[in-house]
Amino acid sequence: MGTANAAAFFDLDRTLISGSSAFYFGVAAWRNKLIPSRDLVRDAAGAASFKLFGATDESSEAVRDRILQAVEGLQQADLIALNEEIVPRILEKVRPESRGLIDMHHEAGRDCWIVSASPQEVVEPLASALGMEGGIGTRSAVVDGRYTGELDGPFVYGEGKAEAIGKLSAERSYDLRLSYAYSDSASDLPMMEMVGHPVAVNPDRPLENVANQRGWPVVEFARRTKAVVRTTTALSGAGSLAAMTYVLGRRHGRISSEAARGRALKPWRW
Repeated sequence: MGTANAAAFFDLDRTLISGSSAFYFGVAAWRNKLIPSRDLVRDAAGAASFKLFGATDESSEAVRDRILQAVEGLQQADLIALNEEIVPRILEKVRPESRGLIDMHHEAGRDCWIVSASPQEVVEPLASALGMEGGIGTRSAVVDGRYTGELDGPFVYGEGKAEAIGKLSAERSYDLRLSYAYSDSASDLPMMEMVGHPVAVNPDRPLENVANQRGWPVVEFARRTKAVVRTTTALSGAGSLAAMTYVLGRRHGRISSEAARGRALKPWRW
């Protein structure tokens, strides 16, 4: 699109998808002998904890440092080649409700962006595969085609996300008062406070508290794809996924996708 005056910004992990994209990056790197097995085991444990409890600033920074250390000296082309394996695996984890939101924002004339601490090499092709305008991820410095182990720009986490959105919005003339931001974590408050329409998705407790205090929408996406599919089928006569997403987006209160079956609620204003 590119001519929209507003945008929708999506966090990736535990928002667009139910788990951690870094884990799939680690699996692909291990299979291609780019990282040792001990790192994969540690990442697997970390991904399980993240899926259940979310991430702290300390754990996110630890993942950042580990990725930078792991890729130091590697050819950028080798990591980009991993996307043939990584992107399809992550696409399988994209929540149906998330796809519905992307479609609905596009129909309303808004551009859609992923904004994530995950590597740019993963975020950008994933956004493209989802039909979004683009992705903003963390960039690692490259010299002569090899990673240096240093950042190239901000770590796209916390204030880094706000910085990235501010720069993008200036370039594309987005009106942030008309824009949306979706996240599960209080770490993304800097991003959410920039827009006129912040939405908490399966939020951690700190974000849920803030959302309730400020009257932000709190939506509960199904934890498992099978549950979502059953809900979508139940709502097929009322507009299928779009109807379900409107129901989930009720401005006050928290409604799970299971509880939303068959209810006739007022749609969320877009």
